Amino acid sequence: MDKNLNKRIMVALDVQGREEALALANALQGSGCWLKVGMELYAYSGPAIVGELKSLGFPIFLDLKLHDIPTTVERAVRGYVRAGADMLNVHCSGGQDMMARAASAARDEGYKLGLVPKIIGVTVLTSMSEHQFHQELGIERQLQEHVVALAKLAAKAGLDGVVASAQEAGAIRKNTAPEFLIVTPGIRPAWSETDDQMRVLTPHEALAAGSSYLVVGRPITRAENPQQALERLWLR
Repeated sequence: MDKNLNKRIMVALDVQGREEALALANALQGSGCWLKVGMELYAYSGPAIVGELKSLGFPIFLDLKLHDIPTTVERAVRGYVRAGADMLNVHCSGGQDMMARAASAARDEGYKLGLVPKIIGVTVLTSMSEHQFHQELGIERQLQEHVVALAKLAAKAGLDGVVASAQEAGAIRKNTAPEFLIVTPGIRPAWSETDDQMRVLTPHEALAAGSSYLVVGRPITRAENPQQALERLWLR
């Protein structure tokens, strides 16, 4: 197993309880990957699950996609930093002020605790197709153009990066600094189903496109042996 490659994998623990999450974490111990705690697991387990997973040696991406008035987001971010998250996210569509205050709060709280998390912005969900983007949301500019504009706004607001499809990663990379992070959901190895993801690429395609981290869920978490599934992820 290539642990250097695995350091760029975030396994999405989209499960409904602490026991299942901890079982998956134990199965992946020593692999070098991140774990992602999303809304589903957080709803059932609360902030304590972050500390429990970190105690097993994993960096944690707390994926709650905050989108509210700036003061509310700022205060919530401080709480999530205290929970021990290594990475947090907000919705870019909340605007520059909301993102800037979230970034400032994460760094201020992080410095106090000795752990400054990365904070990134969600551009357009990878479950959304081009048709939905235009017809349902009524947005006229092209999806990729919209994603790049949000990424540039996130950088201007002081965020460390964005969440975006690997299909937009190359365009984001051309329009942001080299250290700007691109976290890519919708990753599916060649041997897996796409499920409810629309804008997907394989792990190797995503890295080649410029992605920094790859979020992978069901191909690993629903496997009989998650560690073996993580190894198979890199098969072409």
